[in-house]
Amino acid sequence: MLIALGGNLTSSVGTPRETLTAALKYMQTSGAVIRATSPFYHTPAFPAGAGPDYVNAAVRIEAPWTPAQVLEVLHRIEARFGRERTQRWGQRTLDLDLLAVDDIVLPDRNTHKIWRDLPLEAQIGRTPDQLILPHPRLQDRAFVLVPLADVAPDWVHPLLKMPVRALLDALPARDKASVRRL
Repeated sequence: MLIALGGNLTSSVGTPRETLTAALKYMQTSGAVIRATSPFYHTPAFPAGAGPDYVNAAVRIEAPWTPAQVLEVLHRIEARFGRERTQRWGQRTLDLDLLAVDDIVLPDRNTHKIWRDLPLEAQIGRTPDQLILPHPRLQDRAFVLVPLADVAPDWVHPLLKMPVRALLDALPARDKASVRRL
């Protein structure tokens, strides 16, 4: 299971970096075995101007959970650290995104393609009402792919048939340069 972590607001435990560290520990106490954790990265807010810059990371875990159970655990951890879902792509204390579970595609290839191809303007106003795996926009985001390349460089996107390294290489250089290791 591949998970992206991010935050740009102070939580009850401290800075975004401290919050991500605490969230990783909470994943473990919830039953996950952490197999790899990326370094933390400083990344610009997305979309531009959406608040303070972020701290982002990625983690590869093993756990005896279904994808739906992983999502429940991640939402519970987010809530523990003060995550409020008031605005899509808004500022947040903690954001935990389930990126992929092996080569599982949910709910199906056609629905995934619709969400993957959704124009940016539509993405801002629409939220899926079901779990979509792999995350439909992971291939577009340097703030996801740079840390993901640290923990799962050879994971192959089951629909795009490209490993993380190739997805990252395909991004514009300016996007990759905006993700700086802390």
